Amino acid sequence: MLLRTSLLAAAAVASYGQIVDAPGRAEMEKHCGRCHEVAKSVALRQDRAGWESTMLKMANMGVKGPESEMMAILEYLVKNYPADDVPPVKINECRAIELESAFSMPRSLARSVVAYREKNGPFKSIHDLAKVPGVDIKKIEAKLYRLKF
Repeated sequence: MLLRTSLLAAAAVASYGQIVDAPGRAEMEKHCGRCHEVAKSVALRQDRAGWESTMLKMANMGVKGPESEMMAILEYLVKNYPADDVPPVKINECRAIELESAFSMPRSLARSVVAYREKNGPFKSIHDLAKVPGVDIKKIEAKLYRLKF
């Protein structure tokens, strides 16, 4: 039974990636490993805000531990399992769902942006995008690095 469990754990790590041996690992295995396969838990790479949100969710579901251990887990996850770089959204090729996701845009507004583009032609600049009724250009400008014309 122990051999089978070890083989299953090794297979999980192989399919989801290596568990990094660094400060915070023991705490992460101790607390997160109670309910999750550790390798699966870290497969979802996130930025600091994402990991904080995940840990808050887990705390709300009953995970408890000393603050020092929780901080060690957070720092371990942020350092060793960061979010993958997200490619920019090509405004003249994207689907509505991509706008919705990248800019936290309501679905109906994202569809309006795509419909406007299809009717009026490609956007050449953010000024063209500002012509779409309902677009909050300040929100778009705040994430302009995510946009490619």
